[in-house]
Amino acid sequence: MPHFYAECTENIRQQAELPALFAKVNSALAATGVFPLGGIRSRAIWLDTWQMADGEQDYAFVHMTLKIGAGRSLESRQQVSEMLFALIKEHFAALMDSRYLALSFTLEELHPTLNYKQNNVHALFT
Repeated sequence: MPHFYAECTENIRQQAELPALFAKVNSALAATGVFPLGGIRSRAIWLDTWQMADGEQDYAFVHMTLKIGAGRSLESRQQVSEMLFALIKEHFAALMDSRYLALSFTLEELHPTLNYKQNNVHALFT
């Protein structure tokens, strides 16, 4: 872990430039030294059906979630969250200036026992 999810409305698929966002997110998470490099993943979930506000405009949203394993301090989780949300706002600034767009971000800490993984990628980075 961590796993970064971007849940996006289909009407901004091209303008959202998610591959560029994911490159920034992965680099920023790696640079914290808080997370193992082999566990960092980013992915998009594209929504082709949604309703937002009054439905009268071409609204769009991106809801992002960072899921992490348990055990990090509240302070480190808050620092990572604030750093990522600043990065997210910067990434989407031009798009937000040109259309109706809602951005949201949350960090979720997974249960310390009920979280199962197997990953042979970590061996590349040890």
